[in-house]
Amino acid sequence: MDLSIVAERISQKILAKGKNVDQNEIEAKLRLLVDEFGVQPAEAERTVISELGREYQVQGLAGAVESDRHEIAELVPDEWVTIEGKVVGLSAPNSPSIAQTGIIADASGAIRFVVWAKAGAPRLEQGCWYRIESAVVDSFRNARNLKVHSGTTVTPIETDRPLLPSVVNVAELRPGVASVRVKMVQEWEARSDRILQTGLVGDPTGTVKFTIWKEEGKEPLVLDTVYDVYYATVDEYNGRLSLVLNSGTVIADEEAELEVGAGGQTFVGAIVHVGQGSGLVKRCPVEGCNRVLSRQNYCPIHEMQPDFKYDLRIKAVLDDGVRPKNILMQRETTEEAAGLTLDEAVEVAENSPLGMDEVFLRVQSAVMGRYLDCRGREMDTTVLVTGVERHLYDPGVLAALIDRAGGEA
Repeated sequence: MDLSIVAERISQKILAKGKNVDQNEIEAKLRLLVDEFGVQPAEAERTVISELGREYQVQGLAGAVESDRHEIAELVPDEWVTIEGKVVGLSAPNSPSIAQTGIIADASGAIRFVVWAKAGAPRLEQGCWYRIESAVVDSFRNARNLKVHSGTTVTPIETDRPLLPSVVNVAELRPGVASVRVKMVQEWEARSDRILQTGLVGDPTGTVKFTIWKEEGKEPLVLDTVYDVYYATVDEYNGRLSLVLNSGTVIADEEAELEVGAGGQTFVGAIVHVGQGSGLVKRCPVEGCNRVLSRQNYCPIHEMQPDFKYDLRIKAVLDDGVRPKNILMQRETTEEAAGLTLDEAVEVAENSPLGMDEVFLRVQSAVMGRYLDCRGREMDTTVLVTGVERHLYDPGVLAALIDRAGGEA
């Protein structure tokens, strides 16, 4: 496309409004967008018209491109777009090349945004509305992202507009941004010093992993408490979803009750190995830590912790005859599988010469070689078990298999 013709067309529009703008200046702006930043000519024309309309205070020019505004729910990767939205969450950037990252929403939906450090954009404030022109939509791990670069125009909008986020069930989560009403049901040992808390939250349709990264002002969730979480990031990795709560708004509903469904899959097999670290363990009592302590009550983050708290767990291998799987059971499922409560385990450890090793041996004896139905979700390389039952075989089928094996022998 001949940009000089586009520049002349824009110049005539402005001249019709009683303002005279150098056509060469208009063409230079167009070439900067098209040649330097790869903006499509049509989008570059809309951007320059909008910019000149504000610069020369020409009524009607900015409104001429109003119809080009996109709804956030309709954004498609690899497009240059103009949106108007409210910043509903901000989180700490994980790279020096990023100035800001967070969530921006309108009445149709929400999307994660990234402002590059080289963009030179004004700093966005949470709770404020902005018009963002000539931003780029891309996709990472099946989730859409809005990128603000040096060719993007960011303009504050003074008026506020009400937003009503759409709450979805855990079973309906998809990569991107979502709002949920969930109950915190499990807390896991954090594998990184950067993690404030990780574990499981759920609703009647199932459970999902959550993570809160360490940031100023972030607080851990409380076990068995119901939360309304608005505009959390939903990540996908190896086909598994997880919630990141840092950019979302988390509101506790301490009086509420919520039934949590097991969700996930059922894994059937025999326990062929019970790993060290199973049975009775000691955890760090520092709020938000919960790491397993060494035999000397040492936490790798908070050092010596004489006022530890006890917990039960099983780290094992479940083999279905085709492929073994690592499984992890927390206290409730460990008590169910081993037939041993936490209080009973503490009593055994305190009264046995073997101490905590005696608990390990009892747990190992209770589950080793047993066929179990383990309900839960497979995350990373481990199945996180939320429910367990002894596997019962049909006596008729079992007898037929025995007869068949004997006949072949």
